Amino acid sequence: MHSSDPRPPSALTIAGSDSGGGAGIQADLKTFAAHGVHGLSAIAALTAQHTRGVTAVHVPDAGFLRAQIDTCFADFRITAVKLGMLASAEVSHAVADALEAHAPAAVVLDPVMVATSGARLLEPDALSALRERLLPMATLITPNLPEAELLLERPIADLDAMREACHALLALGARAVLLKGGHLPGNGDIVDLLAGGGAIHEIRHRRLPGEAHGTGCTLASAVAARLALGDDLRAACDKASDYVHRALLSGYRPGLGHVVVLDHFGAADRTPVA
Repeated sequence: MHSSDPRPPSALTIAGSDSGGGAGIQADLKTFAAHGVHGLSAIAALTAQHTRGVTAVHVPDAGFLRAQIDTCFADFRITAVKLGMLASAEVSHAVADALEAHAPAAVVLDPVMVATSGARLLEPDALSALRERLLPMATLITPNLPEAELLLERPIADLDAMREACHALLALGARAVLLKGGHLPGNGDIVDLLAGGGAIHEIRHRRLPGEAHGTGCTLASAVAARLALGDDLRAACDKASDYVHRALLSGYRPGLGHVVVLDHFGAADRTPVA
């Protein structure tokens, strides 16, 4: 990315904190660092969480969240923003107001609604705020199948239904959609679909055994990091998906739970930059 601004590109995550370190803000900052991007954070929610589940959620004052966002934009060259857990309508509107004020070049929206453990992370009134305000201003949305089903209020049972869902999400106002297919049943490849610009691009990877924690957060933040570095959207999604796959291959289990946490730095691309 060429700029006369001497400051390096930065990526801002506006999301929830995972006290267990596997997802949320913590995974986002690890992902930014692994891509060589300076990472900033505005904490929209606090969770008491470990590898076995979420035990409590606290949502800070929306005014303080706005102060975090404004302060970051006042000092850093933010070239991409990643949105994660925004638990309430008030928080969602505060974030939308801030993005309208600062107009970042790229916004990646991961519509976090339910934790891997099954805990609900989005209040019901926040869903309409997400649909009506945040979805249209996002460069890309990255729902998994349960999240897309909540957004569209219909089941998505197979790859054909995923293609139809991509078109429906675009019709809701999304500019581009990366629909993740990991929840489809079966032992075949995992297929994600990138839709936008009149085309649908398939991203395939071998399905790995086990249950992982933080893959959605990591994928969205990896896309944001690649966009911050100047990649186009398709290249950013391809590279981000490869990064998540590498991080899963060397993932580990740091807690008593059975979920695997991604190995961010083992997955980093260490190809020298020319």
